[in-house]
Amino acid sequence: MAATRAQKMEETRLKLIAAARTAFAEKGFAAASMDDLTATAGLTRGALYHNFGDKRGLLAAVVNQIDSEMAARARLKAAEEKNGWDAMMTEGVAYIEMALEPEVQRIVLLDGPAFLGDPSQWPSQNACLQETLGAVRRLVDEGTMKQVDPDAAARLLSGAALNAALWVAASESPETRLPRAIEAFRLLASGLRAE
Repeated sequence: MAATRAQKMEETRLKLIAAARTAFAEKGFAAASMDDLTATAGLTRGALYHNFGDKRGLLAAVVNQIDSEMAARARLKAAEEKNGWDAMMTEGVAYIEMALEPEVQRIVLLDGPAFLGDPSQWPSQNACLQETLGAVRRLVDEGTMKQVDPDAAARLLSGAALNAALWVAASESPETRLPRAIEAFRLLASGLRAE
């Protein structure tokens, strides 16, 4: 019985997240109605409050889901590379490129910071930071990167990719800004590479 209750709770959470994801992508967080959102999911406002506390809590869950998917997609691209440096660069560039996707742009890169605050404090960003930290430690140990504090370098690289994506998303012409952001990210990172 407990497994069934837990499964139902998880199904409810996933329904609300899916409905919110659609509503936030189409209308934006501020304009998305909680009544419309819960009705679309076939649930009540009570279910939303019980599972997420409020609409902002639901946004945090949606941002976490999308941002985690973004990180997974970037890691998949990076896995195609033959060495650790290229993998790290590919992962960072892939994250920046996702700033062109309307759902990512609106929910994660525009509404997320506006309503949830500093993205570097989000759980999903902290997970990305830990991945980058592991990569930096390996690259420093193998001599591909200069002898630099891995924590500092990982924070700067993660921050550069995130801020480049935020900058692209906030542009009136993201497609024009994207190549500039990628070029600057690569040049900035190259300063950490060993001679």
